Amino acid sequence: MAIEKHRATFYPGVPTMVVGMNNFPGVEKYDLTSLRFAVSAAAPLAPEVQVGFEAITGCKMLEAYGLTETSPMAAMDPVGSPRDHSVGVPVPDTDVKIVDAETGTKELPVAESGEIIIKGPQVMKGYWNLPDETARALRTGPDGQPGWLYSADIGYMDEDGYLHVVDRKKDMIIAGGYNIYPTDIEAVLFEHPKVREAAVIGIPDERRGETVKAFIVLKEGETSTPEEIIAFCREQLAAYKAPRLVEFRDDLPKSLIGKVLRRKLREEEVGK
Repeated sequence: MAIEKHRATFYPGVPTMVVGMNNFPGVEKYDLTSLRFAVSAAAPLAPEVQVGFEAITGCKMLEAYGLTETSPMAAMDPVGSPRDHSVGVPVPDTDVKIVDAETGTKELPVAESGEIIIKGPQVMKGYWNLPDETARALRTGPDGQPGWLYSADIGYMDEDGYLHVVDRKKDMIIAGGYNIYPTDIEAVLFEHPKVREAAVIGIPDERRGETVKAFIVLKEGETSTPEEIIAFCREQLAAYKAPRLVEFRDDLPKSLIGKVLRRKLREEEVGK
């Protein structure tokens, strides 16, 4: 492993890479003690995955947050004072606010979830030759100032100014009138000892509007059933959040950087 060979002190990655390292055969045989800290970004990191990585490497896993439109960082856990399950504080010269997800015009108080908006020198000027998309993304904020990037991510600020990302606005599932965030369910699925990877989406349901479906990649050599996975989730989640459907797969669709693409899963479901 390159970390052992080169005595690397810093490991940046995305959740899929962290999952891969956690499940790499014989990872415990490698000397990873040179690592001082690691950073995960691009998608929420399940707490169970973070705990596993820290146990294997002995280093602290930090989280960062940003978008392509923010070149790419907007917030990161401070190395000296990280906070579990947050993506840290805004990086220098960057403002981050939480606004109501419906209109984007009202700034929300501490601990209340809404859309994350960002302003700073790293925010893009616009999308090339796409004026309508640019106008939707770059808008006047609740402070009356232009140039705020509306991220389409849902999150909240805690009392100490740490940012917590809940999920993508477009990934939110509305089932039976309840708002359900896939990340909450995925975090529970990663706690199951047989689960290697997991992704959750909402699919159309005549009665509930949408229903929750989980896609599971099992660890090598493991077998399971939908009933087992659903029962596990119902022990730890409110009944309306637990998946009603489970599909086992050999892998999940991912972007070039390894981010799981829920959009692809939804497209496949609609096409059935």
